[in-house]
Amino acid sequence: MQSSLLRTNEELTEIYSRHVDTVYRVCFMFMKNGPDTEDMVQNTFIRLMRDNTVFQSIEHEKAWLIRTATNLCKDHLKHWWQKRRAGMDEAEKLESEPAFEADNNLEMVLNLPPKYKTAVYLYYYEGYKTAEIAKMLGKNESTIRGWLYKSRQLLKLEMEGDLQ
Repeated sequence: MQSSLLRTNEELTEIYSRHVDTVYRVCFMFMKNGPDTEDMVQNTFIRLMRDNTVFQSIEHEKAWLIRTATNLCKDHLKHWWQKRRAGMDEAEKLESEPAFEADNNLEMVLNLPPKYKTAVYLYYYEGYKTAEIAKMLGKNESTIRGWLYKSRQLLKLEMEGDLQ
């Protein structure tokens, strides 16, 4: 039987140390609760352990992890079990303190449709340019710019509604 570990322990530890916070934030953006977020972070790094991609730079490494985490979260949310456990969300809100504090603006971003919140998060919170986001998500640059424009409109409407 072949070993499933294609990277050394030292290399995995270094990658984990560099990017765990970013991967956690990306997963939290989709999962919106601590336990599911931690599961997705773990699954992302397990996928890294089994993958043989050779990274050209730390940015390439980070982009791969963000894209993998995003895809894993989306797949998890599409699963039939997620659709049937709607009542569990209320129980999870009773958690004492989330591991990731979200301010009011981030809460509004989290309520956006998935394609918009991913683009907004990567652009405003992680500091990526539209070209980099497009490459990460496998979309055209104009699509990303359109998503950012539409999400800004949605956020503006929501913020104006809060002021009234």
